[in-house]
Amino acid sequence: MRIAIVEDDINMRKSLEIALADYPEYEVKSFKNARDALRGLDDSFDLVITDITMPGMDGIQFLRELDGRYEAIVITGDATLGRAIEALRLGVKDFLTKPFEIQTLVEAINRSRKAVSFAKNTKLNKSSTTTEMPSGFLASSPALNQALEMAKRAAATDVSVLLLGESGVGKELFARHIHRLSKRAAAPFIPVNMAAIPDSLLESELFGFEKGAFTDAQASKPGLFELANGGTIFLDEIGEMPYNLQAKLLRVLQEREVMRLGSTKPIKIDVRLVSATNANIETKIREGEFREDLYYRINALPIKIPPLRERKEEILPIASRTIEALAQKYELGPKKLGEDAQASLLAYDWPGNIRELIAVCERAVILSEGETISARDLFLESRTPKQHDLASMERIMLAEALEGRTLEEAAKVLELPIELLRKKIDKYGLKG
Repeated sequence: MRIAIVEDDINMRKSLEIALADYPEYEVKSFKNARDALRGLDDSFDLVITDITMPGMDGIQFLRELDGRYEAIVITGDATLGRAIEALRLGVKDFLTKPFEIQTLVEAINRSRKAVSFAKNTKLNKSSTTTEMPSGFLASSPALNQALEMAKRAAATDVSVLLLGESGVGKELFARHIHRLSKRAAAPFIPVNMAAIPDSLLESELFGFEKGAFTDAQASKPGLFELANGGTIFLDEIGEMPYNLQAKLLRVLQEREVMRLGSTKPIKIDVRLVSATNANIETKIREGEFREDLYYRINALPIKIPPLRERKEEILPIASRTIEALAQKYELGPKKLGEDAQASLLAYDWPGNIRELIAVCERAVILSEGETISARDLFLESRTPKQHDLASMERIMLAEALEGRTLEEAAKVLELPIELLRKKIDKYGLKG
């Protein structure tokens, strides 16, 4: 493994060179500043160990210039939370505060070596010229590819990821994609919709309970974090997590252990966290509804998933595939989009994103006569997206899905958990 050390303090630089010389598997080259390193680094290097506070270009700017081309470890005598967070966002997995034991550094190097080996074996290194599509996405666009590239980088690390985007953009598909590309792919992926679980049950569902912990606890039960051990847990709509449970989640992330309800014995876990929200968590922090320290923990690497209106290239492939599948499901014979329908789909803004597109396609398949679906069959003109905000559009979508359907049928059409659908019905004063 070829390692570059970037350190302006000559004593520290020489000390690291001497200490790492005891490990023949490492080939070390040192640089006295970031600019020299940028000139001297090439594709033969695997890992960069860099100080933060250096004259000229500091370590954070240096990492930005590297643009994720190498694994990186930060060493610093001037650690601040802000710098640590920025380093994590730039792909750094280990942030060591001086002074540290050489064995601590060696352990960090070995973690990086595993990541380098994994990246090479799975062709995730930067020489790759193609972006792998997540399962469930049927086409690509420049806006989506940018988010996919960040997801690919995240997959090679264990950093916590926060997926941001409007409702219906495919955040769970992204979470599954990150898990599938990671070294945890063979371990469980556990999705959890925070808004779909009643507040009274959320703690026991996440962290488990012991027999007798409460009235109905007839037997012990592991929580979802335990079930995800070795793999990835996906906390969707994390902005809806009750404030009183946020401190417990923060402790789980910090200590990497859970405490079941009714137990005094912690259980060690090894879980990678991916979270998602369409809420503005910074606003929730200002309003006292979300812990700022937890936000920093889950937001080490934010990935913004663009809305469907910025991914026009995907609309027709998704619609065509959905229509084909639904026509087969309902045994209605072959169906296809007419030219006017295609134009209407491309002209619409899709405030409900992919979920809304699928709902529109289902209605068109059911209501259209003959093989060709026309623009009139889509009923998009009734939605007038530019005249409504997103909340109004969501209410319209919910009302349409509920019309003539049971609650269970509407939840299936909208691809929403039934508990979340009930909350939304209450929110908008609809009849379920």
